[in-house]
Amino acid sequence: MTIKTMLSAAAICAGLGSSAAWADCGEVSITEMDWASSAVVTSVAKFLLENGYGCTVKTVPSSTTPAMASIAETGEPDILTELWTNSSPVYEELRAAGKLVELGHVLADGGVEAWWIPAYLAEAHPELRTLEGILANPQLVGGRFHDCPAGWACDVVNLNNAKAVDMPGHGIERFQHGSGETLATAIAAAYAAKEPWFGYYWAPTSVLGKYPMVQVETAPFDQDAHTCNADPDCTAPKLSAYPTAKVVTAVAPDLLEREPEVVEFLKLMSFTNEQMGAVLAWQDDNSASYEEAAVYFLTTYQDTWANWLNDEARSRLSALLQ
Repeated sequence: MTIKTMLSAAAICAGLGSSAAWADCGEVSITEMDWASSAVVTSVAKFLLENGYGCTVKTVPSSTTPAMASIAETGEPDILTELWTNSSPVYEELRAAGKLVELGHVLADGGVEAWWIPAYLAEAHPELRTLEGILANPQLVGGRFHDCPAGWACDVVNLNNAKAVDMPGHGIERFQHGSGETLATAIAAAYAAKEPWFGYYWAPTSVLGKYPMVQVETAPFDQDAHTCNADPDCTAPKLSAYPTAKVVTAVAPDLLEREPEVVEFLKLMSFTNEQMGAVLAWQDDNSASYEEAAVYFLTTYQDTWANWLNDEARSRLSALLQ
């Protein structure tokens, strides 16, 4: 599908969204968190709620901490989507207190943080699929570990994991990038030249959607070790994989009675990391907006989102499902 076609589809969708006015759904508010995948999720949900369920949808720009504070103090917004629960210490507290209700895993695979090598490197040297193999063959990864910028949580965790296995003693330098952009650029440059690359990244992202990477097997996740590794003052680092982050859609309690059909839809709305990575890669390649990326998802993955809808919403959106 060409950019021109996609932009036309985006315009059509915008028109549909403004004209829908079904009597069976009122106004609902939904967060648009300040990262790419969440903005795409929100745009997809907004379109389907407006055109399938007749809701008037208000988007609320936010991030995890203020969203948690808002729903705790005011009961709004109605819908918090792509909520990374491991990034919010108060999430379980609010859930236990009945301030919010967890509906489902909006990222089916969860949020993934790991150490990676390019797929072409893993194919040429299968031994590099494990950290043990990398430590025994540092020259095959260029003697470098590409790490995230200072100040990110992964900075401390990766440093302590590197200490735990004495990465410098095995001939591997920890190279810390100055920004997320330069870390991403390093992967792109390695792929362009088919050069060695070993380092940290996360999913779902446009980078892993665009460049096939293989997760390096390090060690099983150990909660005690990970807790210590996340502390800058950890005195006994021990190698541990990152935990898979639970990424959910949660809602204000009153939405369950006020808009039960919306709640059922939100329970089923779920994206795989592969799908989201592909959408974000398409967005990046085409310098597209989040709304255009949502249109790309809607036109590419009809079989996925059709299963989220009830019969009436599916009927209303039947033209897109043909």
